[in-house]
Amino acid sequence: MRRSIVLLSAGLTMLSASMASAQNSTPRNLILFIPDGLRALKVTPETAPVMAEIRDKGVNFKNPHSLFPTFTMANGSAMATGHYLGDTGTFSNTIYTGYPVAHANDTVTPFLEVDPVLLDVDEHFGGDYLNEETILKLARAQGFSTAAVGKLGPTFLFDHTDNTAADGLHSIVIDDATGGKNGVPLSQEMQAALAKANLALATPSRGDNGKAGDAKTPGTVVPNTEQQAYLADVAAKAVLPMFKARGKPFVLVFWSRDPDGTQHNTGDSLNTITPGINGPTSLAGIKNADNNLAQLRKALDDLGLTATTNIMIAADHGFSTISKESKTSPSTKGTYDDTPTGFLPMGFLAIDLAKALNLPLFDPNDKNAPVAENKRPKAGNGLLGKDPAKPDVVVATNGGSDLIYLPSNDRKLAGRTIKALLEQDYVSGIFVDDFLGRFPGTLPMSQLGLKGKAATPNPSIVVNFRSYSAGCDEPTNCSVEVADTVLRQGQGMHGSFGRGDTMNFMAAIGPDFKTGYVDALPVSNADVGATAARLMGLTPKPKGNLIGRVMTEAMPNGATPQASSGTVKSRPSANGLRTVLNFQRVLTQRYFDTAGFPGRTVGLDPEGGKQKTAGK
Repeated sequence: MRRSIVLLSAGLTMLSASMASAQNSTPRNLILFIPDGLRALKVTPETAPVMAEIRDKGVNFKNPHSLFPTFTMANGSAMATGHYLGDTGTFSNTIYTGYPVAHANDTVTPFLEVDPVLLDVDEHFGGDYLNEETILKLARAQGFSTAAVGKLGPTFLFDHTDNTAADGLHSIVIDDATGGKNGVPLSQEMQAALAKANLALATPSRGDNGKAGDAKTPGTVVPNTEQQAYLADVAAKAVLPMFKARGKPFVLVFWSRDPDGTQHNTGDSLNTITPGINGPTSLAGIKNADNNLAQLRKALDDLGLTATTNIMIAADHGFSTISKESKTSPSTKGTYDDTPTGFLPMGFLAIDLAKALNLPLFDPNDKNAPVAENKRPKAGNGLLGKDPAKPDVVVATNGGSDLIYLPSNDRKLAGRTIKALLEQDYVSGIFVDDFLGRFPGTLPMSQLGLKGKAATPNPSIVVNFRSYSAGCDEPTNCSVEVADTVLRQGQGMHGSFGRGDTMNFMAAIGPDFKTGYVDALPVSNADVGATAARLMGLTPKPKGNLIGRVMTEAMPNGATPQASSGTVKSRPSANGLRTVLNFQRVLTQRYFDTAGFPGRTVGLDPEGGKQKTAGK
């Protein structure tokens, strides 16, 4: 049976290849638009008219999937390469590198959304830490004009190696850092194009949108309008006209920080769950991203490029409102300067594990200084053990899920760590490196595509945090999750395995896509990368085997494979908890809906089955 499935998969791949070749004898242009953090079911003709129109007139991917952990850099790596995280090694926004990263103040747990940090990590891991070719690098090698514009970090990820850009031979990269000491240099051609369009050579700041507030002060009440207006102008008034003049096919990646940044920092709901990320500020962030896309489409029309340009829209992940509540966490018994009494502080997982394992806690973001009682690690990350230079346990804090590394691969320590996690009410699902063996209550990482050819260290344990619905008609629109973050209860976060975070918005339109087509098959961000490569006629040479599929069913005359669904359940732990994973399958490809402990994850009912989620 296994052999027949593989043969069928190979046959469909060859069919899709020949089909794509026939319709793409002359490569089309491609715009990949990423509205960061856009929930699939928040797109309506009222909230986001342009994206709603593309979805309804083009292809509506009504069964979309973000990869878990549902973070920006993780899913950016999937879209950039077409590979799952087990190959790209971008397991979250913050990872453990195993060496001090100079451009991140010598921490071993760097936050990756910084261009010099990416270059530093690249250098350490053989020149390309992703270990897979990106679609932008492949495209420019094939003669395409290429550019990535938008949010700092994931924008650069699309062409981050051997990329100075100053000589004009590489992809144009314009993000938050452009014009500053950490920005990718601009070529003379790009500087001239910006000057001709009366645009500055430096990206403006986020202004008030960047204000997250604190425990007593609400965050922002405005979207990221000014910064994104500049970036949209750069793309529409400088980059696209330049590409038109060159007369070659092009690829433009536009990564919109909104609605993500506005939902994170929203000031509509300080320390309360409602309205959470469904207040007027978050809705304005959605509309801001939609306005940016409208400007890009108008530029295509004005330049006569609409008929030859495909547009793919894919959010990196969904979103949830933050909860800071727990009845079991020792960290809530402490007193912290920046945390309301009884709430979880940032770094609660590191604090709790240090107590449970009776290990000293050090701060990798504060030159490995010890963390005193009633204090928290600056960025939440923790080094546990007697010697911070040789930690027994490393916690990389991210948000709706955290990564735990055991550098010594100590199976007994893994068992003690898992036992401590199973005692916390904020945990909902535990995934363990296959190398460490099987533990009751947990599932192996290989079930999630987290074991592959990654160059960076593999997490030993991935911890998913509890999520629940705030009580609206559509649970994915009012998902709430416990989050390990400096942000406050009532603000926004993602990263969990709840359907509110895995259900990202996806749509497409253009000459190589069907019109008015509702695609019921599951699709993922890895499929976005694989499909983009196929549309451009690119032939990557993969190192790993965790590769997304080409979404042939969305293309004229493309093959439409069959889908199925399944569930994997762990053995129950001593206290009766078991990790349950619900997934869908197309041939050998898995799409992860939800996972966790039954009753503690949005989309996973108390019996471990699927909760119904409405779709368009």
